[in-house]
Amino acid sequence: MHQPLPIHPASPPRDRILPWLVLGAFVLAGLAVAMAAGSYLGRGDALRTLEAQARTDTSLKVAHLRAVLERPRALPMLLARDRQLADTLERPDPDRSLSLDRKLEEIVTDTNAAVIYVIGRDGIAIASSNWQEPTSFVGNDYTFREYFTKAMAAGMAEHFALGSVSKRPGLYISQRIEGASGPLGVVVAKMEFDQIETDWRMAGRPTFVTDQNGVVLITSIPSWRFMAMTPLAPDSLDAIRTSLQFGDAPLTPVPITVVEPMSAGVERVGAVMPGESQRDFLRLAVAVPSTGWSLDYLVETDAAVAASVQSKRLQGLAIVLPLAALAAFLLARRQQAIGRLTRELAAREELERRVRERTEALTSARDRLEDEIAGHRATETKLQGVQQELVHANRLAILGQVAAGVAHEINQPLATIRAYADNARVFLTRAQPGPVDENLESIAALTDRIGSITDELKTFSRKGRAPAGPVSVRAMVESAVMLLKSRFAGRLDALQIDLPDADLRVLGDRVRLEQVLINLLQNALEALSGRAEARVDVEVEAEGDDVRLHVRDNGPGIAPDIMGALFTPFNTSKERGLGLGLVISRDILADYGGRIAVESSDRGAHFTIHLKRAPA
Repeated sequence: MHQPLPIHPASPPRDRILPWLVLGAFVLAGLAVAMAAGSYLGRGDALRTLEAQARTDTSLKVAHLRAVLERPRALPMLLARDRQLADTLERPDPDRSLSLDRKLEEIVTDTNAAVIYVIGRDGIAIASSNWQEPTSFVGNDYTFREYFTKAMAAGMAEHFALGSVSKRPGLYISQRIEGASGPLGVVVAKMEFDQIETDWRMAGRPTFVTDQNGVVLITSIPSWRFMAMTPLAPDSLDAIRTSLQFGDAPLTPVPITVVEPMSAGVERVGAVMPGESQRDFLRLAVAVPSTGWSLDYLVETDAAVAASVQSKRLQGLAIVLPLAALAAFLLARRQQAIGRLTRELAAREELERRVRERTEALTSARDRLEDEIAGHRATETKLQGVQQELVHANRLAILGQVAAGVAHEINQPLATIRAYADNARVFLTRAQPGPVDENLESIAALTDRIGSITDELKTFSRKGRAPAGPVSVRAMVESAVMLLKSRFAGRLDALQIDLPDADLRVLGDRVRLEQVLINLLQNALEALSGRAEARVDVEVEAEGDDVRLHVRDNGPGIAPDIMGALFTPFNTSKERGLGLGLVISRDILADYGGRIAVESSDRGAHFTIHLKRAPA
């Protein structure tokens, strides 16, 4: 409630101006605070959003890089057991070497390897897949290469280096070839990363991989290759120069300067892009599992920070300006009331004129308020658009996780196909065409299965799913065990299966349900690896419309830190696992009205699959 207004013949000009000066000072202070707070809060929000976005992108890039690395790692191991390689090294002659050249040339066209070559124990290459090219490795001495010396000493090695002949960088994966009298030599597969570098370059954000010395190996910026994150120690530099690992690269520092540490593995840096001046970036560094590498991801901050600061400042103005207008309105109203009482004493005509002035002031204030409301509505519309863009970005991230899951699931039938192919090769050498034909039929069936798995990605992108139909539980269990037979040969005795009646059926798709069961059986058998008296019990119960399939093992159980986030993508205890098997299994069961439950203790893990029973 206002205090009674004193009545004076006239208000001195100083008394009327001073309140406005004070109000103006408060408004300017409020605007300054709003601008400063907008800058601080906007910058913080933008950096946090960019960091969350960068962590998601980096996780996907690391998963992709690991998937690319896993494929060629098995190639030298398999070739090291090939009899033809050992024979050629034990009894070298031109005909055997030529035959081996042709064989390696044929193998390299069906793999992702850039070149495959065989080195004798003396370090001289005796055969290579590029034997017909001018840059053939045949006859070159590789005793100075770390991948040769380490493989001869330890049995296998991985070494990233610049090719001494091809002058192309790549990862050399080597495996020692054993003979009756000791090591015979080394088989080497070189992997190049041109495609993954091209993909990173097209994404538009600088991405690069460094080794344990901080030297850039794989990069979306070619001019940064073989530059170092920090100056190298003299002994490390001498070792690199001696081994010619990076040729004559100067190993100068990468043009990146740390500006401000943010959180674990995240910092704000200044970086100079080729042909440009320095710009601010958010740098996220993540270790690449199963390697000594680190993946660095740079996200430019200037545009995002500027947009966020502008948005926060507008919000601050949206608060300060209405309050200032309201204060001005109240102050004007008070002064007008004082003037009105003064003018009533002077003359009625003066009062009418003042009333008209007050009406004009109110109209002006109303117009200002309407303008502010319109501005608020425009800001709200912009915020809704930003929210829709964030929802779309989230859906693209989920599609990336599903793509990584498809790669994980395809690895199971691929391993079985490889085992059948090796068996067929043995039967061919024994001139037994019957088993060869059976293995080829199994391989054809498994390729159909891979096609079914890849169709799942299309189904997900359409927000659809495979139609549910009656599936025989007995046939599903038998088929899953058959697919695991090759991979876990000699270990399937641990399976104790109580098969249900052949007429027990559930609603779902057979391929997808087999996929779930294979995941559970594979996890159980891997958990029991090397364990005495290993046992995995598989039982089926039916009660009304609920069919329960139990998978129990007597392994060590699930670690508490893994158990807490068991169905979270990329959560795994396996050294080379992606952590997607149980996530995919849960989603498949949900598509057909089912679910999965898990119990764990030091006596083992117990998974229960609930499915709907199909009508008779």
